[in-house]
Amino acid sequence: MSTFDNPFDPVRHLRAGCVCGRHASQQEHERAAGLALQEAPADDDKRFEGVVALAVMRAMFPRDAARRAFLKGVGASTALAALSQFFPLKAATEAFAQGAGAIEKKDLKVGFIPITCATPIIMAHPMGFYAKHGLNVEVIKTAGWAVIRDKTLNKEYDAAHMLSPMPLAITLGVGSTAIPYTMPAVENINGQAITLAVKHKDRRDPKQWKGFKFAVPFDYSMHNYLLRYYVAEHGIDPDADIQIRAVPPPEMVANLRADNIDGFLAPDPVNQRAVYDGVGFVHVLSKDIWDRHPCCAFAASREFVTTMPNTYAALLKAIIDATAFASKSENRKQIAEAIAPANYLNQPVTVVEQVLTGTFADGLGNVRKVPDRIDFDPFPWESFAVWILTQMKRWGQIKGEVDYKTVARQVFLATDTTKLMKEVGLAPPTATSKTFVVMGKPFDPDKPEAYVDSFAIKRT
Repeated sequence: MSTFDNPFDPVRHLRAGCVCGRHASQQEHERAAGLALQEAPADDDKRFEGVVALAVMRAMFPRDAARRAFLKGVGASTALAALSQFFPLKAATEAFAQGAGAIEKKDLKVGFIPITCATPIIMAHPMGFYAKHGLNVEVIKTAGWAVIRDKTLNKEYDAAHMLSPMPLAITLGVGSTAIPYTMPAVENINGQAITLAVKHKDRRDPKQWKGFKFAVPFDYSMHNYLLRYYVAEHGIDPDADIQIRAVPPPEMVANLRADNIDGFLAPDPVNQRAVYDGVGFVHVLSKDIWDRHPCCAFAASREFVTTMPNTYAALLKAIIDATAFASKSENRKQIAEAIAPANYLNQPVTVVEQVLTGTFADGLGNVRKVPDRIDFDPFPWESFAVWILTQMKRWGQIKGEVDYKTVARQVFLATDTTKLMKEVGLAPPTATSKTFVVMGKPFDPDKPEAYVDSFAIKRT
């Protein structure tokens, strides 16, 4: 159920069991929660009015069955008229809309890497989402992840597009000075692929990849962890049997063309650009390794979050709002046109469209239709963070005891996101953690050490 469902619909449930009680499985519930991003009305006044009306109806009818019986008896219009007579809906709506405190800093700089994973952060500029929330944001195209990290740490950037493992690594002091960092929103889910050079069309079996050279965007990236996971599940030791090097995404296709690498696990539109240029083919989408995995993120220092709370809230609301817009398939072509230009992705619109719409040539002579090749859901599940930490532990990036849940809670700000999603008219999940499956293997966030120990190939 969306926060902005009609509270005057007599067949609608306002209270949930299951976590919701309306779905056959937890997986179905989570997919429905993702789809709820698409249900928010575009008009702000209507959205705020819906939130207030929903809250009042819940308060008046603690039992959902009583509310539905009442509405069936008197009708929605009579109920609304009665509610308006006894409760100042208009005044409450205006108060709700104006409830945020004054923004401490309106002029902000946000760094990004030119990939489709940054879609909400990028599109929020040309499509007016920052301005809508009272901000003047300069989005700055940046050369690589180490540069993004360093410019954010030295406060040249107020916030940034980061790989979802980066705030965890920064907080733990892995690869940089330890500074408390936060990840209040996931930028995209799925949106990666393993692409191989065209000369390897007949070497699709990973067992044939010994000696291959692969590129990933950064050591602390989902790309690195998913590539390692994938090859290890096929019996290939990622540190002994292949080479993995960090290459900035904008340089990957050129390296593939020059035969410096055999393939990469990369964010889009890099994979599609390799197909477009005739130098590579899509071997497997990352969603086929782990469906609805996190990829990139909106990140900011703990200092920024605590010293400028109203600015932080406005910025996060803009990102969440843009993410909700991007989650709707009918908006994808419009978004592709907005973010393709040179100052953003610097890619042909057709390349960006193929990624965002999920109708694409795979370089093997096929046109595939995968609508959720990339998708957008901002919720930073704490169990995502726990999984990432297990992979850091598995491959020796962190050593010793790890307080998985505490670190996850401190960095992945699910509680903040829940609150602000509600304020922009979206329906957040009712939990902050969930189980999921990676290449057929279930992950239980309550048993991270057992998960690490279960792998035959690891560095620990």
